[in-house]
Amino acid sequence: MSTTMIRANKRALRRAMRTTLGELPAADIQSQSQAIAAKVMALPAFQNGRTFSCYLSMPTAEVQTTSLIMDILTDKWKKLFVPTIVPEGDYMDFVRLHNEEDYHSLPIGLWGIREPTEQWNNEKRQSGRCYGYRSDHQYYLNTSPEVLHDSAEDLDVILLPGVAFDRSLSRLGHGKGYYDKFLSSYITGAKRPRPLLVALALQQQLLDAGSVPITDTDWKVDMIITPNDIVAKDDLCRDPAKA
Repeated sequence: MSTTMIRANKRALRRAMRTTLGELPAADIQSQSQAIAAKVMALPAFQNGRTFSCYLSMPTAEVQTTSLIMDILTDKWKKLFVPTIVPEGDYMDFVRLHNEEDYHSLPIGLWGIREPTEQWNNEKRQSGRCYGYRSDHQYYLNTSPEVLHDSAEDLDVILLPGVAFDRSLSRLGHGKGYYDKFLSSYITGAKRPRPLLVALALQQQLLDAGSVPITDTDWKVDMIITPNDIVAKDDLCRDPAKA
């Protein structure tokens, strides 16, 4: 299938899923989110991990992450990095969120999502990005002082959002490619260990295998968690301790 056709199929699936998700009652989304959070917190990777990224959720149409974020922030052994878009380069970075006060102080931005500020307690936030990713798909070293250097801790787990997922672990994002580009820069460009990629999905977002169109630049996830399912790579199914 041509790239043009794949892109057209992605757009069509996004439209269909947004209609479906937009019709879900808030109470249903909250109930599903609570069940998903419980499954995530029971994962050995979550219990034993130290450095996490979790998205700041929209108020509707996706899994709510507030309870997961609070659990990480109140654990003194865990660190949380949340995604933020850098307008100057149109790329996604992960920046450190420190505690509950920090979270609740974040301003509400586009789509009702809390947006990380550049500073916390008059200091620039620590970044999870080692390399930048240019529009021509070339990597460049980000030498700003706030970045995580090679000697710093690696991300253990990334909790990802999406519009749709399928049972072959394919993910359909919102169309900007921010996560795919970040993962390419973090893993391929900076040669950091691959974090466990855990997608959080409402039950309506999980489709049959092969339903999500993908290209060579789309990263598959390692695990998809819904209220009723945990879909994972074969090696994670064989050895649950890895998850």
